[in-house]
Amino acid sequence: MNEKPSVVIAEDHKVLRQGLRTLLEVGGEFQVVSEAGDGMEAIRCIREHEPDLLILDLNMPRMDGISAVMDIRKACPNTKILALTMHKDEDHVLQAFKAGIHGYCLKSSDQEELQLAIRAVLAGKQFVSPEISGRILEGYLVSTRRVREKSSWETLTQREREILKMVGEGYQNKEIADMFCISIKTVEKHRANIMEKLDLHTASSLTAYAIEKGLVTT
Repeated sequence: MNEKPSVVIAEDHKVLRQGLRTLLEVGGEFQVVSEAGDGMEAIRCIREHEPDLLILDLNMPRMDGISAVMDIRKACPNTKILALTMHKDEDHVLQAFKAGIHGYCLKSSDQEELQLAIRAVLAGKQFVSPEISGRILEGYLVSTRRVREKSSWETLTQREREILKMVGEGYQNKEIADMFCISIKTVEKHRANIMEKLDLHTASSLTAYAIEKGLVTT
């Protein structure tokens, strides 16, 4: 008998995690080996269990899903990654695939679509929810026909986006430094770069911008 595919669920809402676990285990087709409530915990679970599949939300506390995906792809390249998210816009989809996910499924999808996404990703195929696939293709074709000027957001590095998220969530410089194992001066330098690139000069304006970009949930 073939072993059931192992799955880790990374979602900061406990009720949704429990619902996903029940959905996956009720048919006996999959085995949920661990759960995570944020990006950093997801990385730890993946390294510990090396599952066949990770299902994760892209918008989580401490470390967002995109940053977690980048680390997970390096640590466990054989783990397939399915993003389960509420975001329908082109930027989120393209950024997620660029980071290394294998499938993109909306939280508004029904059970059949989610299971289809899981099976497709485990089979080595890419999956995008039908609701957004046509829109993304159209946006891609348009973007290839014209060169767009970089926005302030696009000038931020991945680490600067991570720092911006932490600032938006109310973490102090020392807490951020401890989480990323960097010096406080490095955090201060990142914050200064962020403020200069975005032309924002207060913590409250950074928080408002982070919320606007979907880095922080309200």
